[in-house]
Amino acid sequence: MNRKKLRDIVFYLHQYIGFFVGLVLLIVGLTGSLLVFEQDFDHFMIAQQYGIITPQQVQLSPESVVNTIEAKYAARGDLHLFRIYLPDTPSSPYVGQLSSTDEQRTEVFVNPYTGKIIGERISDKTLIGMLLKLHVSLMAGETGTIIVGIAAFLMCILTITGLVLWPGWRKLIAGFKIKLDAHPQRANFDIHKVAGIIAVVFLFFTGFTGFCWNFYDLTEPIIYAVTFTPLPSELVSKPIPGKSILGLTQQLKIADAALPGAVTKSIYFPGKPEEALQIRMKLPQENVEYGNSNVYLDQYSGEVLRVDNALKMRLGDRVLNSFTPLHYGTFGGLPTRILYVFVGLAPLILFVTGFLMYWYRHWTKRPTKNNIYTTSN
Repeated sequence: MNRKKLRDIVFYLHQYIGFFVGLVLLIVGLTGSLLVFEQDFDHFMIAQQYGIITPQQVQLSPESVVNTIEAKYAARGDLHLFRIYLPDTPSSPYVGQLSSTDEQRTEVFVNPYTGKIIGERISDKTLIGMLLKLHVSLMAGETGTIIVGIAAFLMCILTITGLVLWPGWRKLIAGFKIKLDAHPQRANFDIHKVAGIIAVVFLFFTGFTGFCWNFYDLTEPIIYAVTFTPLPSELVSKPIPGKSILGLTQQLKIADAALPGAVTKSIYFPGKPEEALQIRMKLPQENVEYGNSNVYLDQYSGEVLRVDNALKMRLGDRVLNSFTPLHYGTFGGLPTRILYVFVGLAPLILFVTGFLMYWYRHWTKRPTKNNIYTTSN
């Protein structure tokens, strides 16, 4: 197979994959741009809706707040408290998350100084919640999750074929040049090639991480296998006859001793008697907002079952932990987050310019022998 024929195959592969998943990637990209600052926006909306918390000298313990939430919803047998976020600033609330039998998630906000429940909401019905569902699954449940996962994988192929077709490999400067004063057909092509090459690396990583998340049960063991990392062992709590679970305050003291210097960010409560208590923590050297360090405890005896120090993790775990900063652009602080807003707009630009390129090629007079789609001048 000669070089021209191979390039033609890559071109048509790039073109038809783009048409096939373009609209899905457009939706996912636009919602992704809006979700880059989701935490900041959500914190602002919580303060606006439920009021600003006035810092005081002493905060209530997590155990006290958990007891308040459980007492409030004791009559609701369909709700289970599965996680609580500790305040990340003096004016932030405790945030308890309860799951229900209909798979809705209820969030409860508690004043950390008075213990008063200041509000609650169904997270899926908030603006951020709806954007997340649209981004992850097109609001179409499991079927939508599969569609978006496949589209993310195909976006990775699009980035690779786009790199192969980029004309800048022949003349680097020409590959980054946009001739806006040229014929609209040429200007459109230039916008497509420049937007594509600028965003290509970021689009690949957002596509790859999105695919892995949407097919996590499939991709997790593969990542552990290719990194030669053993799968994490199953952690089991051993119920003690006649003894209830250990108090949360005592459990947190054990976790602090197991990972000195770390700050507790959230607590995941077991859904079954044999499951472990997970305490998520953040070491000072970590740059992830909620930390990637964890301490797992036997919920009855307080025995430390495993400690995950984010600074000493195995390769497979480090790869999985890198997904969040790579997908949301948090790895470089505010500058990369701003960059990712524009990366999210790239699928819209590429889809529109790609469609116009197809339209010019097939529905208008064909270009002369100096085909603008392959020229590097």
